[in-house]
Amino acid sequence: MTKNKTCKLLLMLFTLAPLGVEAQGNAKKEPSAEARSEAALQVDGFFWDVFHNGKYELIPDVINALTGIHLQYPNDSVTTAHVGFMKVWHLTERWRQEQFPPTIIEDAVVAQSYFQQAVRLNPDDKRYLGFLGGMTLAEGDIHRDEKLVHKGYVTLRKSIAAFPEFNLVTAGLVESVLPANSDRFKRALEWQWKTLDVCVGEKFDRKNPDMTPYMNLETTVGDKRVCWNGDIAPHNFEGFFFNMGDMLAKAGDWHTAQKIYANARLSKTYDSWLYKDELEQRIVDAEANVALFNEAPGPSGRPSHPVMFQTEYACMSCHHN
Repeated sequence: MTKNKTCKLLLMLFTLAPLGVEAQGNAKKEPSAEARSEAALQVDGFFWDVFHNGKYELIPDVINALTGIHLQYPNDSVTTAHVGFMKVWHLTERWRQEQFPPTIIEDAVVAQSYFQQAVRLNPDDKRYLGFLGGMTLAEGDIHRDEKLVHKGYVTLRKSIAAFPEFNLVTAGLVESVLPANSDRFKRALEWQWKTLDVCVGEKFDRKNPDMTPYMNLETTVGDKRVCWNGDIAPHNFEGFFFNMGDMLAKAGDWHTAQKIYANARLSKTYDSWLYKDELEQRIVDAEANVALFNEAPGPSGRPSHPVMFQTEYACMSCHHN
């Protein structure tokens, strides 16, 4: 080994060694989620500012900041999960980019790893389990690994049993891009109907899917808070019905799709929702979209008429302020 290479190697080792020692030390004495480090809380603020304002171009900066905190406090489940969330956002809304490299699939692999750690660190937060299942499933599809796909489904089913109000939606979103005649798509659509059942506390009327009688159930506490709008997802209610309407139209049931879309108008924040016009146009185009949503994508893989989860606002439809 040349002297120059030796010096470079030593410099790298001396640079990394303190980081490793510090991380190991913090792993033993990491404070509880209620007493997280000031640095972690500051990066949280950066994370939420970028996410809630749709600043997609700043994702690399957020990931760098979060990863730096993760290396210092590897037992902080919130920071760990936030890295995973940023990777999911980057992958899901990749259509914002004119071109993206094939290596973008690595986002799914990295996100899966971080959610696996988040579940280990905080098994009580069942949202993490749902995202772990979804990313495991996505990775299995990428590699055409049926065993991994099965593992993803097993994890998703565990997450649904633990927190159906949230994870039925998570599980269904990932599958909305599949062919409408596939068993997996049909199951995903059924999961959206079941979400409504658990949110309203009874069998939701599928022939007359009107949320009006249930709007008094809106809450910001407990498991059912995720059925409505909140601080994390300011337009969750609107985004849910946007996605479900697209899935119904894709499945050919455009009459019901129009009724499902219309439920978004019941939200108190509907008029300020950035994607109101897109949803209103979906109602007008529902019949035509039956065929359009089922068109094969072009050579680039970019769909010409995407369902919501294939758009550049797949995440932002719920999360943008």
